[in-house]
Amino acid sequence: MTGVILAGGRSSRMGINKALIEMNGERLIDRAVRLFREIFPALILVTNDPLLYLDQDLIIVTDIVPGRGPLMGIYTALFFASDDVFVAACDMPFLNGDLIRYMVSQAGEADIVVPRPGAGYEPLHAVYSRRCLKPAGAALARGERKVVSFYKGLRVKVIEGEALAPFGDPGRLFMNINTPEEREGLLGSPS
Repeated sequence: MTGVILAGGRSSRMGINKALIEMNGERLIDRAVRLFREIFPALILVTNDPLLYLDQDLIIVTDIVPGRGPLMGIYTALFFASDDVFVAACDMPFLNGDLIRYMVSQAGEADIVVPRPGAGYEPLHAVYSRRCLKPAGAALARGERKVVSFYKGLRVKVIEGEALAPFGDPGRLFMNINTPEEREGLLGSPS
């Protein structure tokens, strides 16, 4: 399986590139890459600003069609990967290696393994099989922007409730940083 980090967002609410934000002395992108290296034999970074990440020793690709959001990022990752992918957004400061390993171990015959800590899925912290490439492409062709728009008809394994509990507070596990206020509230938080 290939580990994929999505770093293509415009960061419009943050005002600066979220991947380059430092928390506890480490940039979010560096933390994600370090963690993924412990888990995956291959890494892909999907970004629309590849020059910002030349210090990273991984495969860097740009969205096939820029400006189409995370669904295009997932499609691009599947297009370039040679196997199934685990995808996470770069702005998740509390990525948990044990949870990621557990999700990968649950893939089996599923096309998608996705957490649902509450009412909605966390599609930017999920496993996607190569079988998702065509349905994701079809969703993009229809003009869809929501990642879950291509889930229908695929074998989806949902991780929720008691299965998530051993890994920590879901509100923290899947948190992402969108605004300067959220960043300020998290500074100094243990990782």
